Amino acid sequence: MTKRKFIDWKPKKKERIQKLRHAIDIIEEYADQGYDLSVRQLYYQMVARNLIPNNKDEYRKIVDIVKMGRRAGYIDWDMIVDRGRSLDRSAHFNSASDIITMASKIFKLDRWEDQENRVYVMVEKDALSGVLGPVCEKLDVPFTAMKGYSSESHLYKIAREIRAYVEGGQRVYMLYLGDHDPSGLDMDRDIGDRIRLLGGLNDGEVNRLALTFEQIEELKPPPNYAKVTDSRAKDYISQYGESSWELDAIDPPYLAALVETHIRKHLDEDLYDARVELEKQISEELELIAYEVGEE
Repeated sequence: MTKRKFIDWKPKKKERIQKLRHAIDIIEEYADQGYDLSVRQLYYQMVARNLIPNNKDEYRKIVDIVKMGRRAGYIDWDMIVDRGRSLDRSAHFNSASDIITMASKIFKLDRWEDQENRVYVMVEKDALSGVLGPVCEKLDVPFTAMKGYSSESHLYKIAREIRAYVEGGQRVYMLYLGDHDPSGLDMDRDIGDRIRLLGGLNDGEVNRLALTFEQIEELKPPPNYAKVTDSRAKDYISQYGESSWELDAIDPPYLAALVETHIRKHLDEDLYDARVELEKQISEELELIAYEVGEE
């Protein structure tokens, strides 16, 4: 746990004390399951549990409580993340054996090389990378956060990869998770259209895993108002009404399990396990080489 105290702060109002306690309880609940949260995910968990109303003023209050709670040492710094920003730096090593040891730890075979299928997982928001990324890493599946309507350059790179797999005889499945709002429901259509165009493909359907209206009826996440300024709002409202729903409001373990289940539908487990075993053998060989180099 990394609870570091930088300031002396104690909330005085009963309302703020309760919100801080609720925030700590939710953060620790998910930490026990191996998940960290963005502030927005924490906010929606509080809304979904009827702890606070769903409005911009309450969101700003939660942002402030998390900021002060971390600075005062109440909230673990590592459990609240900003997935949209990162600090890049070069890797450093002290010896040749260190480099080989690192290579043994990160060595990966293409575990899907002899599969009939390939799978890509795409999510609208970077905030869910910490939830879905580990699932995809475990199963060696490409994962990307589109951050809204994706750039042409990003989709071009994906389209060329997919084309190469298709030309190699594999079937590619694209799994998408996004908000249920006027633009969110259009993004998977846009991704499919552009990947087919940029990859010169006849096939390339994007399968929306979440959010669907059926999931909304089942899970009952807190609603927002649909953005009436969105050019697609009229058609959306005529079909779904004036409410919209954000992916961030869905329980992270539910989304992780959903993605893993759909990945495994396209996976030959026996072939996959054989590649994992070969990968393990090569990693052990690298570890032995690192040991021998270190002994010289």
